[in-house]
Amino acid sequence: MAPILRRKTSAEFFAGIGLMRMGLEAAGWSVAFANDIAPDKFRMYDTHFKDADDHFLLEDIHAVSPDRVTTVALATASFPCNDLSLAGARKGLCGKQSSAYWGFIRILEEMGDRRPPIVLLENVAGFLTSHDGRDFREALMALNRLGYAVDAFIVDASHFVPQSRVRLFIIGSLRDHDSDRQAADGRGQAESNIRPGALVDFIVSHPEIIWDIRDLPPIKQRRRSLETILEDLPTDSEYWWSDDRRDYLLSQMSEKHAETVRGMKAADRWSYGTVFRRVRKGKTMAEIRTDGIAGCLRTPRGGSGRQILLQAGFDTVRVRLLTPRECARLMGADDFTIETPLNQALFGFGDAVCVPVIAWIAEHYLNPLVEDLRK
Repeated sequence: MAPILRRKTSAEFFAGIGLMRMGLEAAGWSVAFANDIAPDKFRMYDTHFKDADDHFLLEDIHAVSPDRVTTVALATASFPCNDLSLAGARKGLCGKQSSAYWGFIRILEEMGDRRPPIVLLENVAGFLTSHDGRDFREALMALNRLGYAVDAFIVDASHFVPQSRVRLFIIGSLRDHDSDRQAADGRGQAESNIRPGALVDFIVSHPEIIWDIRDLPPIKQRRRSLETILEDLPTDSEYWWSDDRRDYLLSQMSEKHAETVRGMKAADRWSYGTVFRRVRKGKTMAEIRTDGIAGCLRTPRGGSGRQILLQAGFDTVRVRLLTPRECARLMGADDFTIETPLNQALFGFGDAVCVPVIAWIAEHYLNPLVEDLRK
């Protein structure tokens, strides 16, 4: 195991547009293999990363042969959250999309002695409670059976960027049979901002899982405000909505949210909020957020995931969708090359990981773990 750890190389499954790669590279890692099933996301990956043809395999994970996977120190998997999130049908790891996790496990199993010493998984926080925790337990037990001791923690991207994006991370570290390093059983864990009470309770109540809970430093708040990531678009930009379309959106607000907008409009300064349409009691409602943080970026399926920007002040209200560049900035990928239509860009960024979150995990968890495993 030691030789491969001398090179901090990774295989990125469910690679999407490559933001996991960007975060890892910021902490000294390099990607030797990438896989995804979506041609549109690959086109975005290929536009930004000029070496994509050297290592990117565009294929369904269930069809990927382990022989195609490069021997690496780390395998990452941001597998589909569709069946695990509250927005989905909560079918769990048996659902059509999220069952792709088992394709990842199959590849690890069939790699045998070439199995990566470290794995990093990412998904929505709802993974913890899917099917009353049974999906989460089964996912961790599958890693245990392959020789990995596991850890879990939760990070909100709002610590780094002006976006509320809470994600659950799992790290597994492979154990050599002759290793004298013992895994912890999970007892004695204290609640923290990365291991909230619900996660600590799960760890403590599942001693059958082989845990290796590692200390992590508190995350320092380095967040920019929403206003700092916005593009300065001219008033005649095609992004700004017509008055009729704006007024229809405002008509969908409750009195409480409408009053917030009226206050913003009356001020002698510009202020900003983000708006989502949600179904409340069978009726579509528009809800505004004005705390300087955008809501979680989503993929725009059916239009429901489109996050709307509202600018108000000086007796004026303007409304538009977030631009692809603004979405990139909300994901900490400020300089990402974007040459795709709006919807395609929104799909790419809405399904991605937040770059500075991954860089923080690599710096404070993966890199120290590599040093420990080399001993």
